[in-house]
Parts: sequence; structure tokens; C-alpha cells
Amino acid sequence: MISQLEKEITFRFLKARKNDGFLNIISIFSFIGIGLGVAILIIVMSVMNGFRTELINKIVGFNPHITVDPNSNKIERDNINKNLKNISKELIFSNSGEAIIIKKNTSKGILLRGYESNNFSKLQIFDNNLFLGNNKVLLKDYISIGKELSFTLDLDVGDSITLMSSAGVETIIGNLPKQKKFIVSSIFESGMVEFDNNVAFINLKTLEEFFNLNDSDRNLEIYLMNPQNIEYQKSIVQKNFPNDFVYSWSDMNSSLFSALKVERNVMFIILSLIIIVAAFNIISGLTILVKNKTRDIAILKSIGVLNKSIIKIFFLIGVIIGISATLFGIILGITFSLYVENLRQFLSTVFNISLFPEEIYFLSTMPSEINLASILIISFCSILITIFVSIFPALKAAKLDPIKALKYE
Repeated sequence: MISQLEKEITFRFLKARKNDGFLNIISIFSFIGIGLGVAILIIVMSVMNGFRTELINKIVGFNPHITVDPNSNKIERDNINKNLKNISKELIFSNSGEAIIIKKNTSKGILLRGYESNNFSKLQIFDNNLFLGNNKVLLKDYISIGKELSFTLDLDVGDSITLMSSAGVETIIGNLPKQKKFIVSSIFESGMVEFDNNVAFINLKTLEEFFNLNDSDRNLEIYLMNPQNIEYQKSIVQKNFPNDFVYSWSDMNSSLFSALKVERNVMFIILSLIIIVAAFNIISGLTILVKNKTRDIAILKSIGVLNKSIIKIFFLIGVIIGISATLFGIILGITFSLYVENLRQFLSTVFNISLFPEEIYFLSTMPSEINLASILIISFCSILITIFVSIFPALKAAKLDPIKALKYE
């Protein structure tokens, strides 16, 4: 416990005096350094969390949450148990194949995904206002392409294109790849250039005819009510289809999210050095304070104040500086995280520079997501560092010999 005497002496030593000018400067820099370190960490973590969430939303919005690829037997709706239906929002059958799209003298490899006509409008790419074309169903000989692909091949709704299949057809001169003309019925925009430039949708039965596939090859796409807790829900699906290959959106993009996780952890470690460097200023400040207060410490000891009380007093001074700086950093960091997009727009307008190019990051605004767990971890680390660096000067003050101190003072 801390006595009233220890509290009064602690706050008395914290008050600024004219002859403690240099000491006050060190204390101020310690406070500002720790505060800025905490604030920068919160801002960076918030932006990275926001970027990860936006990326997940775009990936999840375009791809099925879980896909069941049949091993040999056809997937039947009657075999889907109640547990799976309770966690899923939509169950859609699909098929896919790789083809070459030809427009005049330009050709490009694409992935074709086939859906039944009435299931196409259930995909999440229709939830935005960026969909062009009145036809939200996939009729025979019609194709829906991405915005980037339409730019690449100079296509618009109503234009005709030719697709070349990887499946062949026997002719009198040998096996030749299938070719078929399609009309562009719609143009979608998922927000991810990779998807918009490399994926197109056609009618499921048309796709199976085009690639010589049958309905036993169809995949089951599962769209969950909550796609975040993916591993647990994937295990439920796997139990329902023990002999089939089950994979999720997380499995398909594991390398990308692993890289983001490593980058976030590295940034946390690097930026934590700012707090550590600033916290070491507390050692300097408290050491100088002990030197300046040598006479006061000697008097306190001579009137019976115990060594443990001296340790508490100087330890509390360091901890108070650290905790107040951490609180200041939390307030500053949260404020900047909330208004980081407004700040970006202001700086871009004033200095006429692009701080967050949309063509590179595929996002029109700078994302930010404040995570309570991240703030608690950052605060805990900051206070822990402060506590650690406050121990040495406090012990040094307690070891002071009052007789020698009063003699030389």
C-alpha cells in the first residue's frame, strides 16, 4: 500500500521548479515520446486491421465462403444435414473451367464459372451499385465479365466475343478445341482487379457442354451467415462430406493473409522500439532527479522514512509519467484513427499528392478499424516498459547514504 506521506512527496517531486529546468525538459520529452509511440502504434495497427477487413470483405464478397469439390459421387441436396443448413445462407451448385477469350486480334486466358440462371443474382457482387447491364440472369450463350476485362478487350454490354475451350471436339482432321460465340450481358465490379480481369460467368449447362462436363462434376458453394469463424464452420461441412474435398476462402488466400499477419507483427515490434527509446529517457530523468534531490532524500531518511518508501516514491514518479503518457497516446491514436481518411484527403488537397493511390491498393478510401484488443496489448506493453525502467533509479535512490549526502550538500 502507498501511504499518504509517500503520495504527497511523490506529487511534490513531480511539480516543476525553476532550478529543475533541464530535468523538466527530459520529463517532457519522455512523456511526448511514449505518447507518440503509443499513438503511432494504434494508428498503424488500426489501418492494417482496416485494410485486412476490407480485403476479406472483397474476397468473401466475390468467392464462396466454403466449396465442396466432389471426389467421385454427385452431390445431392438431400444429403445435406440440418447442421449445415443452420449455418448457411445460400447453397449454390457451380462448375468451372479455363478458356481463352478472343476479341479481334486480342486473346486472353480466363476462368469461367458457371451458375444456374436463377442462382446468378444471389452472388454478393450484386450488392453494390457498380453492376452494369439489365440482365441479372445467365441465359444460354450470354456471358458476364469484369470491369477490368472489359477495359482490356474494349468490350461493352451487347458486344460479341469468342471463347475457346480446353476441351476438344473430334473432326475429320483430328481433335480441335471447341469455339463458341457469346454476347456480353453484363459487366460487374468486385473491387479486386485480379478477379475483374480473370473471371467471367456463364450459364452452368452451357459451361458443362462447352467443357464436356456433367452434373456429377458440380461443386457445392456454401455462403455462410457468418464467414469470419471459418475454421469451425469448415469442420461442420467436412463432417457432412467426409469423402469430398472441402476448402474455404481462407485456404484459397492463406499465403496472402499469412504475409499480412507477418507484416503486422513486424510493424508492431519495430514501432515498439519508439516506446522503448522514449521510456529510457525516464531512467535519465529519474537519475537526474535523484541527484538533484540528494539532500531531500537524506533528510527524509534521517527523520525515519524507510528505504522501501523511497523506492515507492521514485518508482511512482516514473510510473505516473508512463501511464499518463500512455493515456495521452491512446486518446491521440484513437482520434487520428477515426479521422485518418479526413486527414488523408486534407493532405492530398493541400500538397496535391496522392497518399493512397486507388490503382495500387484497390481501395478508394484509407481503411481504419479500431481494435480494442490491440489497444489493450499496446497499453500493457507501454506500461510494462515504464515499470521496468523505473526500477533502477528507485533502487539507486534507496541506496543513498544520508550521512555522506548531508556532509557534501
